[in-house]
Amino acid sequence: MLSPRIRRLKLDHEMLFQRFAGWPLIRIVGTAGMPPELYRFQYLVRGLYVAPDGAILERNDHLLEVNLSLGYPRRAPQCRMLTPVFHPNFDDSSVCIGDFWAASEGLDDLIIRIGRMITYQEYNTKSPLNGLAAKWAAQNNHLLPVDTRAIAPPLPGETPVPLADKDMPDSSISAPPAAIPVAQAAMKQPPAPEVSSGDDPWEQKIVIP
Repeated sequence: MLSPRIRRLKLDHEMLFQRFAGWPLIRIVGTAGMPPELYRFQYLVRGLYVAPDGAILERNDHLLEVNLSLGYPRRAPQCRMLTPVFHPNFDDSSVCIGDFWAASEGLDDLIIRIGRMITYQEYNTKSPLNGLAAKWAAQNNHLLPVDTRAIAPPLPGETPVPLADKDMPDSSISAPPAAIPVAQAAMKQPPAPEVSSGDDPWEQKIVIP
């Protein structure tokens, strides 16, 4: 008889592949385990990152790794970005989901919510992981969100809402001059390269569907 955790992992796997099948904004690009306990998701949405010169620029391709620990679903999934992101609720090692995670929430809903966070459709400046990003977001909320498309796949019979050109911000957003040196010190990393099969550190562990 399957344990409650294994049953949950199987249900998550079925729901994820069913919900995101053919959806261009969120893709499952890797799994490990059977049923999977580790996932990689690719988001093809607009987000922000800090360039080496301190400028806040757009990025249209993001990789998220989700690890479902032995305590899952009682404990929240361990989520971290593999590509750089500038957001109040992200840092180099984690994504802040503790404020809204519950064992009853589906993993597919969590993945959609993180996509909304990347695009600044959702953010919390009150208890940030990145204080600089929280300050920037509070000062520049007129530029947000950076991508207004519906992140969730449409329900059967629905049509995705197109993104009008007038709703899109400029392709480059400059940080206020005083924030640039702080941004450089806070991030201390150049934009991560695109992951390819030749240099993927998880190449031996990830099963590409």
